[in-house]
Amino acid sequence: MAEAGPRKPKCGELLHVTRAASVQFVRPIVFRVIRVHDDWHTHHGWLWLDGYEIDAKAVAVARRSIYVQTAGLRWLTTTRLGVIPGA
Repeated sequence: MAEAGPRKPKCGELLHVTRAASVQFVRPIVFRVIRVHDDWHTHHGWLWLDGYEIDAKAVAVARRSIYVQTAGLRWLTTTRLGVIPGA
């Protein structure tokens, strides 16, 4: 189950990132936030995030920096296997 944005994510939160957040996410990912770059200048409603792409087994598979629209982010409310999109 995911809840809608547009609040800013916090460190440790788990997000479902889709095309709604950025056109680069044709294939949606699950992303654990480790840093929000509040000090980087961006377009209104956009932000840079550092974190880890998470696979269907809830394992971090790649560290990434992503540029996304806050309004397009979806917060995952649980990390149980089978609830992660694509699992």
